[in-house]
Amino acid sequence: MRIALVGCGAVTQAVYVPLLSRRRDLFEVSAVCDLSRTLADAVGDRLGAAGRYTSVDDLLAAGGFEAVVVLASGSHGETVRKALAAGYAVLCEKPLALTRAEVAALPEGRLMVGYMKQYDPAVRRAEEALAALGGPEAIRAVEVTVLHPSGESQLAFANLTQARDVDPDLLASLRAAEHELVSRALGEAAPEPVRNLYGVALGSICHDLSLLRRFTGSPQEISYVETWGSAPGSIEISGPLPVRGRFSLRWHYLEDYPAYRETVAIHHDRGSLELVFPSPYLMNAPTTLTVVSDAESRAHWREVTEAFEVQLAAFHAYVNDGKPPLTDAGGGLEDIATAQRIAARYAVQHELPIGGEAA
Repeated sequence: MRIALVGCGAVTQAVYVPLLSRRRDLFEVSAVCDLSRTLADAVGDRLGAAGRYTSVDDLLAAGGFEAVVVLASGSHGETVRKALAAGYAVLCEKPLALTRAEVAALPEGRLMVGYMKQYDPAVRRAEEALAALGGPEAIRAVEVTVLHPSGESQLAFANLTQARDVDPDLLASLRAAEHELVSRALGEAAPEPVRNLYGVALGSICHDLSLLRRFTGSPQEISYVETWGSAPGSIEISGPLPVRGRFSLRWHYLEDYPAYRETVAIHHDRGSLELVFPSPYLMNAPTTLTVVSDAESRAHWREVTEAFEVQLAAFHAYVNDGKPPLTDAGGGLEDIATAQRIAARYAVQHELPIGGEAA
């Protein structure tokens, strides 16, 4: 299947380039696009892509591919809208957008939102174990802890090509447009602490929101939100699960922490299911599932199948065989709505202004 990549930054270089290089049985990258011609050429050279563009409009107009993989930073809403309108299938890395309005404006089409942890074999095994226990009704609590070092430390191994050739005025205009989108989500008067929280919720915590959505359904109520430390700092979120029990989530940005670590523990009346995820940038690093049973026995599974690779194969199956993705536009919208509930709860607790969609 011929595909085009939009965005040639860190995730593309560290994750997608090596995966697409070894999955030429599924994909041919025929074109790449980035604001930086340096990055477009670097990724295009590594993948053998003939088409190199610095404009999404030019990429879509030129064609020569069947699907678009959106990997750029920031809101993806407008790029996805244009690609769907042009008739292409789309795999969009999270988040789908920064506002609910952007999702509402998307035309009909084949859209898959990329939450690779949903495709991790350890997660699928945990889903099967939870279903055998009775599903969401069996859950007493879900506890999530994320220890997040700096992106630079996580990517130090990757020898990334840097972009130094993008017009500063263009970057400034894109930042202004993104600020306006966040204002539509949270209101013009939303202060920096609320905006920062929303950015972390959609940029990182959304992975855990997507897992909650798979295991229990999206939280419809957020009871408590607190932050501390210099932004992005530490974030604590809790609330009731939609069927039974409660969740608590603690996310910590620890710039010099030795390694990324994410733990998702599901407790039920007779035991626990605990998932431990490594850094997402380390290909084939194991995710560990520990099952604690009612006899105090522990069973461990270490899954080294790369979740990003399973996700890419699922996208191929979606486009060619019609197999539905785990997250479509509706799932992406649910996570945006949950992130807005988080921002609104924090604003209300601290008597800060909140408006826009979150109000």
